[in-house]
Amino acid sequence: MVGPERPQYVLFGSSIVQFSFSNGGWGASLADLYARKADIILRGYSGWNSRGALEVLEKVFPKDAATQPSLVIVYFGGNDSMRAHPSGLGPQVPLPEYIENMRKIAIYLKSLSDCTRVIFLSAPPVNEEKIRESFSWISGKFQDIRRTNHACHVYSEACLELCREMNVKAVDLWTAIQKRDDWATACFTDGIHFSSEGSKIVVEEISRVLKEADWEPSLYWESMPTEFGEDSPC
Repeated sequence: MVGPERPQYVLFGSSIVQFSFSNGGWGASLADLYARKADIILRGYSGWNSRGALEVLEKVFPKDAATQPSLVIVYFGGNDSMRAHPSGLGPQVPLPEYIENMRKIAIYLKSLSDCTRVIFLSAPPVNEEKIRESFSWISGKFQDIRRTNHACHVYSEACLELCREMNVKAVDLWTAIQKRDDWATACFTDGIHFSSEGSKIVVEEISRVLKEADWEPSLYWESMPTEFGEDSPC
């Protein structure tokens, strides 16, 4: 790796994470905010759910790595909450299994090091009408798989309750996004994935958690030293 070594912030999740450097995304905004302070590392897997995340967890976060992340921001839930298909295919994960999967992910990540911190992002809302427009081309055996705002709320609440139980920091995206009056049209590109306006809310909420956390050292950008922050000889 290039040096000097900086704190590593890993974004781990499904397409909400994978696409977070697109369209003025929240991952790109974090990378800009933490320039010369921390490295933002993207580990996003479009279409994946919490079940798939468990299968690759040790490969993405090997316990024998020379450097462990200072922060892991985790998002799974939207795909898990989709309507089950009679064929058994599709990303849906039953709610009890989703909760246990997220519990196992939290336990594993917290075991990486005494200094590894974790934030879970809950499932955000969706614009169901926009989804139907954006994905009208899908047909055949997957055409009945749907994502609803109600289901996202159920999985969001389950994630937040788990975080309270385990003392894991969390961002309630389902509530935060809907505080904006025009959230359904302004915050998404396709009804699911965030526009730049939606991503601004995500960054604000993550920053609020980092600022309020009593972690030592602080992982809030304003409290962190700037790499080569002394006056340049040039």
